[in-house]
Order: sequence, then C-alpha cells, then structure tokens
Amino acid sequence: MSIRILLYTGKGGVGKTSVAAATALRCAQRGQRTIVVSTDAAHSLGDSLDRELGPEPKAVAPNLWAQEIDTFYSIQKHWGAFQRAVAALLTWRGVDSLVADDVTIIPGLEEGASLLWINEFVEEGKYDVVVIDAAPTAETLRLLSLPDTSRWWFEHLFPLGRGAARLLRPIARPLGAELPDENALRAVEKLFNDLKQVQHYLTNAEMTSVRLVVNAERMVIKETQRLYTYLNLYGYAVDAVVCNRLIPAEVKDPYFAGWKTDQAKNLELIEGAFRPLPILTAPLFQREAGGMDLLQALAECLFDERDPAARLFEGQTHRIESTPEGFVLIVPLPFTTKDDIELAQKLDELSLRVGAYWRTFVLPRALWGLVATEAHFEDGALRIRFVK
Repeated sequence: MSIRILLYTGKGGVGKTSVAAATALRCAQRGQRTIVVSTDAAHSLGDSLDRELGPEPKAVAPNLWAQEIDTFYSIQKHWGAFQRAVAALLTWRGVDSLVADDVTIIPGLEEGASLLWINEFVEEGKYDVVVIDAAPTAETLRLLSLPDTSRWWFEHLFPLGRGAARLLRPIARPLGAELPDENALRAVEKLFNDLKQVQHYLTNAEMTSVRLVVNAERMVIKETQRLYTYLNLYGYAVDAVVCNRLIPAEVKDPYFAGWKTDQAKNLELIEGAFRPLPILTAPLFQREAGGMDLLQALAECLFDERDPAARLFEGQTHRIESTPEGFVLIVPLPFTTKDDIELAQKLDELSLRVGAYWRTFVLPRALWGLVATEAHFEDGALRIRFVK
C-alpha cells in the first residue's frame, strides 16, 4: 500500500497525544509498519506509550516505531548547510557575522526541522503509516504554512546570491572576500525544494489526512473551528473530528450531572459545526490513557473494526479562494436552493442557515472587515463573495 500520513492537531490539553498513540498502535496491530512522531516541544509521547524515546525513530512494539523530534538535533541534521550558506550570503552583503547567524533563524525554523523528517520517511519507504502528534493549534498552523512563508527567502535571497556569487567569485577571493560556494548554494536550493515536496505530500488528500481532536467544551470548539477554516484555506484535507473525554452514560454521580448536560449540548454543536465530517468519540477513562493496554482500549472506542489509516471522509466541506475582487467562500450544498438559505455576518464569523439548521464558519483574518455581498449556486455549491 502507498504511505499514509495521519496528522492529529487541536487545542492544547485535549488528548492529541493519546489519540495519536492509540491510532498508531491499532495500525501496527493490523500489520502496517507504523511510526508515530511528536512535533510538540513539550513531549509526552514517551509517557503515553510508557517507553523511553529519542530524536531518532525507535522500535517500541511489533510493527511500531516512535520518535520525539528534538528541535536542535533536527536543525543540525536538516538545516545546518542552509544556515551556513545564508549566513555567508548575508555576511557578504555587509551584515555583521553575529547578526547574520541570528537572522538565519527564519520564522518557523523549528517547525520546518520537524517537517523535513516527513520527506525522509516517504523517500525511505520503511513505513506504511506515519502518525503525527502535532503541537497545539498555533504551532501547527505555523508548521503547515511554512512552505508558503519561506518562499520569500528563496525568491529574494537565492537568485541574488547565486547570480552575484557566480559573477564576483573570480575577483572576490584575491581581495579577501568570501562568497558562499556552489555547494552551499545548492544546499539552500535543496532545502526549499524539500519544503515544497513536503507541502505536496501534506496537501495530497490521497496521502495525508488531518484529524481534529476536541473536547466537548465551547472554548475548545471555537478554536477548533478557526483551525478547521485555516486548514481549508491552505488546502489540507480534514477527514474526521475526534471528540475525546466524554463522560460515560453509566456515570450516575450527581456531581457530574451538569458536566454531562453541557457535554451533550456541546456535542450537538460539534456535529453541527463540522458536519458532514465523521465524529469519532472516546470516553473519559477512569485513569490517564497511558500504556499499551489503555491505548488499545482507546483505539477500540475510536475505530472499532475500521482501518484507522483509511480515508474517513473524501472531499472538502468548504474552501476559500482568492479572486481579483476579494475572496469567495465555497460551501458544497447539494439539493439546496437559494430560498432555503439565510446568512448572518459579524467580524470573525459567518452564520449560514439551511432550512432549520445553522452552521457557523469562523473566518480567517484576511476576511475580517470584508462584507459578504453576494451568494449564488454553481455546480451544487454555494459561493459567497467577500469584498471591501
């Protein structure tokens, strides 16, 4: 089978690590060579698996490997040549060498060091499934948007440096000036090509599925909605939502009655906000979900007999496209007419009513201050136009 990448993300503290570890364990038990990787600086994957882990993959069970990515180790492994080349280029441009070393730490460098492991996993072909326990929401968004934001460096610094180095190197050395050599510049080119390749892997829905982990709490749901919108904006395929730590129905203690009532209401909100994505649920266990036995129990609750590596949903529930006039929010709504629809907008939200049901979209910052001026149907999808 071709490699599958499953990326779990969500607000901090919702149980992503346990869910990712349980998914990886179930895949391994099904005979799939599986690695589970933590990109979170505050690692807890080793605690969840009850194993000592390090910066390189380590076998922890039959068909199962695990890794806690160490930022410094990964930067040296994947980014060392890049940093040296850019520092040399900036020094040649007159930037103090100490300042140049600091400037080469481009925004998202730590996240990028994590990303490049994915390239290695895909190219080596040692694993059937890669499960990523991603950092909390903000860090994950920086990680996934890094290939786009890093283009500035490549487009502005690289052509200048390569062209100038080729022309000036013959006369620079006799004058005592050091320019980055061709090997260093090739290292820069390779780095950005690798980032571009990683982005191709992660935005390929056949290869990669993003899964959102939530608790049935309003604050968590709101943040996860915003994350979901941004993932759609960047073209990442979300195929499921995991609602974790639901209080079981058999808990009759009156102390938990209010919690159970709130969770039931919030579970309805989750289903309304993320429909038609499948909602996987897991109970609040009597103790922390750590160790292989509890992880197996968690996997059974989430997947039953299903293959965790399968695509659980195909298609996009909505996406945002840029146009010369502004942006268009596209929502697939088959079998619906314009008369069935009502829109309500405020700064960072757009509420859409279809018949008796409401769905709220948390808008990315690029759409704040823009007005939804027009809505029309095209090929079974509602297209809502935002302009100034």
